[in-house]
Amino acid sequence: MIKNEKIRAAEVELTGLNGEQLGIVPTSEALAMAKKLKVDLVCLSLMSSPPPCKLIGAGAAKQEAQQARKADRQPKVKEIRLTAQIEDHDYETKKNQAERILRAGDSVQLVIRIKGKEGALAQQILERLLQDLRPAGTKRTGIQLSGKQAMVQVDPAPGAEA
Repeated sequence: MIKNEKIRAAEVELTGLNGEQLGIVPTSEALAMAKKLKVDLVCLSLMSSPPPCKLIGAGAAKQEAQQARKADRQPKVKEIRLTAQIEDHDYETKKNQAERILRAGDSVQLVIRIKGKEGALAQQILERLLQDLRPAGTKRTGIQLSGKQAMVQVDPAPGAEA
């Protein structure tokens, strides 16, 4: 992020504190205006001529950049493994863990290892988990039973991030 005296362009396309367009202004004049208002002059992009710059309150520029980075982050898929013979307390723990991951904005893949004829039981557990996680996430895939495991992927529900 380039700000204040580090901006080398002769003139900048200036945006005011409240988003109003102030037009193309000499850089020295824009810096004087920023000092008078006790704010920073921040360059938004170096790819155009004149570069677009904005008057932003001290500290707000850093916060704005952090928000942009947070929005650009790609969601991850995290796997949670269970067994078909899970007890109630362990089930609650795994459910809370999945909920926490979904609220953080990442996807969860729930996997149950199957031994013998536990396929139907594994499917019931996954259906119950999907029902319990409905406020925090929506299933992306249906429940997949394949050989030695049953799995389902759950994506965060829109607006569920905290």
